[in-house]
Amino acid sequence: MAATPTATHATSLFFPPAPTMAPAPRKPLPLLLLSFSFPVLLLLFSIVFLLSHTTFSLLLCPLLPQSPSRSANATMTTDAAAAAASLDVSMDRTLLAFHVTASPPPPAPLAPTPPVKSKKNSKKASTKRNKGLFKRLIRQAPRTRQFAARAAELFAPPSPQRPCAHRFFMTWLSPLEQFGSREALVLETLFRWHRDACLLIASDTMDSPGGSDRLRPFVDRGFRVRAASPDLAHLLRGTPAEPWLGAVRRGEVSPGSVPLGQNLSNLLRLALLYKYGGVYLDADVVVLRPLSGLRNAIGAQAVDAATGDWMRLNNAVMAFDRGHPLLREFIAEFAATFDGSKWGHNGPYLVSRVTRRMPELDVTVLPPRAFYPVDWNKIGGLFMAPKDRKEEKWVQAKVDNIRGGSFGIHLWNRESRGIEMEEGSVIRRLISAGCLFCNSSVVA
Repeated sequence: MAATPTATHATSLFFPPAPTMAPAPRKPLPLLLLSFSFPVLLLLFSIVFLLSHTTFSLLLCPLLPQSPSRSANATMTTDAAAAAASLDVSMDRTLLAFHVTASPPPPAPLAPTPPVKSKKNSKKASTKRNKGLFKRLIRQAPRTRQFAARAAELFAPPSPQRPCAHRFFMTWLSPLEQFGSREALVLETLFRWHRDACLLIASDTMDSPGGSDRLRPFVDRGFRVRAASPDLAHLLRGTPAEPWLGAVRRGEVSPGSVPLGQNLSNLLRLALLYKYGGVYLDADVVVLRPLSGLRNAIGAQAVDAATGDWMRLNNAVMAFDRGHPLLREFIAEFAATFDGSKWGHNGPYLVSRVTRRMPELDVTVLPPRAFYPVDWNKIGGLFMAPKDRKEEKWVQAKVDNIRGGSFGIHLWNRESRGIEMEEGSVIRRLISAGCLFCNSSVVA
């Protein structure tokens, strides 16, 4: 039996041996470098040429003196000049394209800003709106002519057992929709401490079916409250402001740009107290204790820390006898210095400058903590609920401090109207202690 051939032997039988390859000859090193560097050198030469040409033509040529040859060039034909200009434009475009590709992309266009209303235009619009309100409030309508009779009916005792022990006044010259649950809670705190009081709200918007609906919870429970459209002619008759009202009707007085309700409210509260006597309250003053002991009194908003003397009064709360001479001076000052475009000029600043000018008149100036224990720029913190034990202690201490030394607290609605009254806050606790319909009251 023949022996089996090995693998090596089989390969040699069927496949011829592979030829041996000779190593490739190496290119000379200088030739290899030259083949790579030639394109690079050509590119660099082109860039240098373009840059040098542009630099020379744009920067150096204008500085050189003109030669005769340049003057001769000025006589070249139109075709030659056009060709030269075309060449320059072409080269400039080439350079421009080169530099643009190397520069960063341009910034994104800014979004168009909405037009901003100027302060001047805003004042004009406010003045125009005030003129319309002025005409509406000073006209003699059937409801305004009934003001005197309705006020007398409210203040007259329905029976000897139910006298009108205390007269309170408010004004509301804002839209009816703005008289919300917060204002209703203020009324609750008033009647919580003065169940035998009478409250007259001078308001043309509340003197309506919608206003009656807002006051019905109090009327149904026997509290004496009424809204009546104010009769300015009746209230100002015989006062220094009567000629001023005539000038207003003749169009000789500008209502200004400050909201008209604010300025007319300043006058109305003075006229109501001068005509009837009693206590005036802003609709955002929470009552914390009886006010029956106040007489011919007004509260200070700020005092001098060094001397303790009052610096500025506020007319949000005032208690005066009927026909008090200081009230007459307030009304005279209003008519003589009325400015409808200065905030506070006809209100807090008016009572401040007249009271300072006439110290001999009988008036009690209450300290700020009586009605303004917190200034307007800090009132927002009293609407916030405590978030931890430390804040809880601060809130309770603040509540105890205000209850212990204040007749009430001004909520400064102009600053706080949009702030939610949180559960557990200082204001919520103060109001809850004086509410009448606690289960049905909803705070906005």
